[in-house]
Amino acid sequence: MPIIQIKVSATKSPELTQKISNLVLDLTTRILKKKREVTAITIDYIDHDCWIIGGTPLSELKRSSFYFDIKITDETNTKDEKASYIKEAFSGFENILGDLHEKSYIYVQDVRAASYGYGGVTQEYRYHHG
Repeated sequence: MPIIQIKVSATKSPELTQKISNLVLDLTTRILKKKREVTAITIDYIDHDCWIIGGTPLSELKRSSFYFDIKITDETNTKDEKASYIKEAFSGFENILGDLHEKSYIYVQDVRAASYGYGGVTQEYRYHHG
């Protein structure tokens, strides 16, 4: 039941939104083994002039970047799974966006089951009550 919040330095389009959401949904279900039907994704588009790395806007660097964080229930994925997820996500965004700046970040947040849930029910409750 992850929630994934994505920021990408690009011009918004339905095609790009679909490519990004397909990539992230595929990686999340395939590598982290999360259920597709309860995975939520939000995407914000940031102008290259408003994305600054080391004091220089991406518009001057002629590069693209992205950041996303995903919240998953603690202790449901291994370090190796998370490392593979980060590696493949970076590669996938590089394929979609082109000249990707190395300072593009992915944050996998392990959230305590008693502090995380959807539909008014925590993951801890779901675990104990099937």
